[in-house]
Amino acid sequence: MPSISLWAGKRAFFRIRNSGIHPDDVKVVAGAAGGPKWLVLSHLDRALFSSWFAFRKSPLFVIGSSIGAWRLATVSRNNPAAAIDRFQEAYLEQRFGSTPSMHEINRVIEKALDKLLASGGPSEILSHPWYRLNVMAVRCRQAAGSDKKAFLLPALGMAALANTVSRNNLKLFFERTLFYDPRDIPPFYGMKGFPLHRVALSDRNIKPALMASGSVPILMPGVKNIPGAPPGTYRDGGIIDYHMNIDFMSQQDGIVLYPHYARQIAAGWLDKKITWRRPDFSCLDQVLMITPSMDFINRLPYGKISDRSDFTRFAGQDKKRLAYWHAVIDAGRRMADEFMEAVDTGRIKEMIRPISALYDPSQG
Repeated sequence: MPSISLWAGKRAFFRIRNSGIHPDDVKVVAGAAGGPKWLVLSHLDRALFSSWFAFRKSPLFVIGSSIGAWRLATVSRNNPAAAIDRFQEAYLEQRFGSTPSMHEINRVIEKALDKLLASGGPSEILSHPWYRLNVMAVRCRQAAGSDKKAFLLPALGMAALANTVSRNNLKLFFERTLFYDPRDIPPFYGMKGFPLHRVALSDRNIKPALMASGSVPILMPGVKNIPGAPPGTYRDGGIIDYHMNIDFMSQQDGIVLYPHYARQIAAGWLDKKITWRRPDFSCLDQVLMITPSMDFINRLPYGKISDRSDFTRFAGQDKKRLAYWHAVIDAGRRMADEFMEAVDTGRIKEMIRPISALYDPSQG
């Protein structure tokens, strides 16, 4: 049984059906938020960034929020495979007490980020010959910028209620912030839908930008006053852009490659349980999404991929949690091997299905 499923937007579907896909066809790679869910994609990232993209010449814009941004910063190092190994090891080293404070969680997460950026990481990332890193965060408005639970919890509650009525209401609480590599303007520079701050990445702000992008509200404090950005408190980019349902290409030519751990797209963190909300399919026209197949997931221990709930499931049993996480990582090698075989042989032409079929199975 296959370990991957391949889903394509309209333009990507017809392009790949006719011509297959080659590394230079890809102009953008996207990375979703989702904490430990990224581990299932670890081997796929190695295959893509250490092998498949190894000989490209033109810029490749990589964009992510939260752990997606951290993954893509990792692969933007000069030796992606070694960088993934270091970051994965640091990520797996996370240990928390039974009731960790906001600052304890922040300290542990920052330690992992420091390992990601060690040995000249900022300069290496921002001088890479072809990778162009882009990081999504949100700038908080009013009470949403406070780390005091008495203010933050009601603000998040109101944001959740407002979002249930309309996703557009999130602009009352948060503003999008795009931290971008200034060497080349990315094709999504003009993304619409929310107030947008654009901030050039530099050696001075790449660490706080990445830290902000992964600062989960309530669990971690916001990041304040990032160099080069408007004053304020910045938090997890997944609040607005959980699964990156943005206009990636602005009608430019090319493919958006989206290695994803899930079969559906929740645009924002607060949309995860709004089952009736659909993504904007016009933003997915040029997307090729690689996901674990249902058979792959069913064969994993506990019948699921790793996620943040595992810290509760395995509370006080870190060895058992890590054994499970390693099993997920190891299984992900099958995903990487199958994708590389599919593109090398051209079998991908027969494997792709329309992304819209995820929401309307009659199209399958």
